[in-house]
Amino acid sequence: MRVIAGTARRLPLVAPEGLDCRPTQDRIKETLFNIIQMDVPGCVFADLCAGSGGIGIEALSRGAVRAYFVENSQSAVKCIQENIHKTKFEDRSVVLKQDVLSALRAIHEKKVDIVFLDPPYASPVQRRTLEELSRMPWVTEDTMIIVEAALETDFGYTEELGFAVTREKRYKTQKHVFIRRADQSSFREE
Repeated sequence: MRVIAGTARRLPLVAPEGLDCRPTQDRIKETLFNIIQMDVPGCVFADLCAGSGGIGIEALSRGAVRAYFVENSQSAVKCIQENIHKTKFEDRSVVLKQDVLSALRAIHEKKVDIVFLDPPYASPVQRRTLEELSRMPWVTEDTMIIVEAALETDFGYTEELGFAVTREKRYKTQKHVFIRRADQSSFREE
């Protein structure tokens, strides 16, 4: 696992051991950042259920002004901190070691531009986090929420939360679902 592009390009990252964390593969991370590359420079980025922090660090490497890393596992937080130190992004990083629902209330920004959510697949955390995000004042009509999920995950409930799925990028075993406030919707599937 490494940083794909930007100021920290090619730097290796560490990941927590065990089955509790499944870092996004480099080729999938590269595809994701190819999709959002124009939105990252200058953005405020939130990496929820951050694991190793690889997605948020990639955003910082590509020009995000600040990244929030939310993770509840102590071993994962140690990896995030080590990776932030190795890439020299301490001054632009905020690590919140707490459960994701509590952490959302600890983010005090006028606007978060991109929210990346990668909870354990088939976990109720995904829906509960989206419910909480729908109430956050920093999730504006311009905020892009990206959820990494298993291919079979149904996002039909997002409408009742005031969100709309605007794009879906499918891979062999997972997908990235792009969500915005409902008034910003027009769907694309790949």
